[in-house]
Amino acid sequence: MLVAASVLLLLLTLYLFFGAYLPAKQRLTRLELELKQLYAHEAQMQTKLAQQDKLYALRQQQVTALSTERDALARRLEDLEKELARGKRR
Repeated sequence: MLVAASVLLLLLTLYLFFGAYLPAKQRLTRLELELKQLYAHEAQMQTKLAQQDKLYALRQQQVTALSTERDALARRLEDLEKELARGKRR
């Protein structure tokens, strides 16, 4: 009876080790690999986002500069038109 119980205990231990532990360990390894890939992808996306933010800031600066230049040219045009109108009246 003791031998049969020992064999049964050995079989149960082997089943738990090979039937449950190893597949769980393999799954954990796959999940860790997937997590590393996700972190790498996130790092790439963060880098791309930072580049896009810099580009957006540069575009905003350009728009502001061009708007300022346009406004200055519009004022200069108005001044010249007024000066021309005064010149014609004389």
